[in-house]
Amino acid sequence: MSDTGVRDPETDPSATWAVEPAQARRLLRAVQTGGGGGDRVVTTPLTGAPLVALPLCTEPDVAAAVRRARVVQRTWAARSLGERTALLHRVHDLLLARQGEVLDLVQLESGKARASAFEELADVVLVASHYARRARSYLAPQRVRGLVPGLTGTTVHRRPVGVVGVVAPWNYPLTLVLGDALPALAAGNAVVVKPDVQTSLTALWCVQLLREAGAPDGLLQVVTGDGPTVGAALVDAVDHVLFTGSTPTGRVVAEQAGRRLVGASLELGGKNALYVADDADVEVAAEGAVRACFGSTGQLCVSVERLVLHERVADAFLAAFLPRVRALRLGARLDYSADVGSLTSTAQLDRVELHVQDAVRRGAVPLAGGVRRPDVGPLFYAPTVLDAVPADALVRAEETFGPVVTVDRVPDDDAAVLLVNASEYGLNASVWTRDVARGRRIAGRLECGTVNVNEGYVASWGSTAAPIGGVKASGSGRRHGAEGIRATTWTQSVAVQRGTHRGLGLGRLFALPGERWTALFSRALHLRHRSRL
Repeated sequence: MSDTGVRDPETDPSATWAVEPAQARRLLRAVQTGGGGGDRVVTTPLTGAPLVALPLCTEPDVAAAVRRARVVQRTWAARSLGERTALLHRVHDLLLARQGEVLDLVQLESGKARASAFEELADVVLVASHYARRARSYLAPQRVRGLVPGLTGTTVHRRPVGVVGVVAPWNYPLTLVLGDALPALAAGNAVVVKPDVQTSLTALWCVQLLREAGAPDGLLQVVTGDGPTVGAALVDAVDHVLFTGSTPTGRVVAEQAGRRLVGASLELGGKNALYVADDADVEVAAEGAVRACFGSTGQLCVSVERLVLHERVADAFLAAFLPRVRALRLGARLDYSADVGSLTSTAQLDRVELHVQDAVRRGAVPLAGGVRRPDVGPLFYAPTVLDAVPADALVRAEETFGPVVTVDRVPDDDAAVLLVNASEYGLNASVWTRDVARGRRIAGRLECGTVNVNEGYVASWGSTAAPIGGVKASGSGRRHGAEGIRATTWTQSVAVQRGTHRGLGLGRLFALPGERWTALFSRALHLRHRSRL
């Protein structure tokens, strides 16, 4: 057995790999390591069985990967935009054709239920399709009004930053690798990914998929290892950082990128709330709330951890909600038989238990769940609803990132808005009401990067043309939409002064005495403003 207590099939003939060794060997060929970092046996949270002996990278491996990426990026950026977006079209088709293969990997590495794994696949398919079709308009040179109308022609171009570093967490190993990489690639960049050690096989599968789609070797690379060493080395080497993770780590990444004066797009923590107004259809809201709270076992940045219920419908909503929560099926199979999967790590299970036990000790009342489920698997926890949670409980302010939701009652919309906004986070919110206009008004008052009316998170997440991201301690920068691809570019303004050879250049103006040309220029500025030029 290893020092982690895992039976290692390399030394224990009674142990078996959860991933076929031949498949693992094919994927591991893409690890950019010189072999000096050793390896680590990674297990599946579904059963505790070993997945793979993952070779780990060193800081020199990261530097070498970025150097290779720079060479490839120059030739990739020189290709036409049509060639680059054609790659995305092929990725789109391959993802749909080979979904069973990658859904197995996502489940085995993250522990989530298969339907939640499919959400990841659907997101990346939508991203590929969207940027394959819209990258041209997002990146097109933009003509703007020049200094002298008719004589100054000014165009703003977008150029790729070069090499983009993606530091991806364990909870969405497909979306937060390939979904972030594709727009950067379409913009003409190369990408180096540092996935979480737990979910590196999915990232390596993405490299294999890109190659099959026709991407040149080295355009997308994976470096494996921990965040403080390998992740920090990547941030220190690339030209833009796409980071998804906790707020404390995001602050470190932002500071590190800031010292180098490179950009960083950060999606960080959330304490997302769902408000049920007094006119809501409680049956419809209850169905949506179950998905919003317990999708991906609650290990989703935009999932709901706080239920804010109008006091007139609170009891009716809970009467519809709680039976649905208790009926959720937990399971570890690689099929659609389970609604909720496993937590991904022992640390995450410990955090969930700490939050629930602390709240109950302080007087909270569990309405559902509140217990581990070792009968299903080593890291399973029952979907949990906590009522009467005191203000000083950990679960009140801290992100739990698990299948736990709290209940609050409010007398009106104003109180709901105050409660939703009473958080350091501002990532996602949900509002349920029959009156769409009312929903829009409430949404406009919420301090969140995305707000879903009559849906939990899927509506905004799936609207790929719209940017998503957080405010306050939930991060900065956006993915999806124009912002998602433009973040990995820099702007170059090219101004061409016409007529200089016919005596119409600015030199003729500046040749006049200072008091003369400044007076003429002042009159021109007044005229320009009044004529709205």
